[in-house]
Amino acid sequence: MGARAAALGNTSVTLPDLWALHNNVAGMAHLEQARAGAYVENGFGIRAFTTVALLSVLPTAKYGTYGLSLSRFGDELYSQQHVGLGVSHKLGQFSLGAKAEVWQVSVEGYGSRKAVTLSVGGQAEVIPDIYFGAYAYNLNQAKLAAFEDERLPTVMKAGLSYRPYQKLLLAIETEKHIDFPADFKAGLEYQLLQEKLALRTGFSTQTHKLTFGVGLQARQLQVDYAFGSTTQLGISNHLSLAYTFRKGGS
Repeated sequence: MGARAAALGNTSVTLPDLWALHNNVAGMAHLEQARAGAYVENGFGIRAFTTVALLSVLPTAKYGTYGLSLSRFGDELYSQQHVGLGVSHKLGQFSLGAKAEVWQVSVEGYGSRKAVTLSVGGQAEVIPDIYFGAYAYNLNQAKLAAFEDERLPTVMKAGLSYRPYQKLLLAIETEKHIDFPADFKAGLEYQLLQEKLALRTGFSTQTHKLTFGVGLQARQLQVDYAFGSTTQLGISNHLSLAYTFRKGGS
């Protein structure tokens, strides 16, 4: 989730930003100010493959960082909706986080089912400028239906990012769905114009997807856009907005 991650080929497990609430909840612990954001994704120009999401994160001085997320995917024929609550805490160079989500899957003519997923993650600066992240989504293998033992996907991912100097970020990541082969991903981000403008690119081996994007920082507002292309299916578009609230006021 988030256009920054999408532009980096979804190498998101080490990123400490607002969208960490979805991508690796441990990353929220690095935030020092409250943030809120909105995200829209459209796959292949098809309305039914549209995701919209709202997120908010609130850091506290003593009790960690808390986040609330809402999203919806699909149309009137098939849809997935969720509400999630995450918490993370920073201990020195390490950060840990956990998240619980309630999912509702609806199919026209068949009704809807609900399930609860539990996820955990961690991040650490292993040596100066090299960061490690790991995330396990749906550890409890939440079941949607007894028929064919239908469950929500369980996904594990881990990766590294390296910042050789302030303006450049390199990231690699491996993601494994328990029922499918592993996906290797990599991304690159370069910042321009006094770090107000960022250019990004990435790729995924499993989906043969190339991604590109741009980010713009305008005072407290961060605007990111990304698009990705797969040979068989076409182009996907991603747009996200994030606002940082100043301490002691908006």
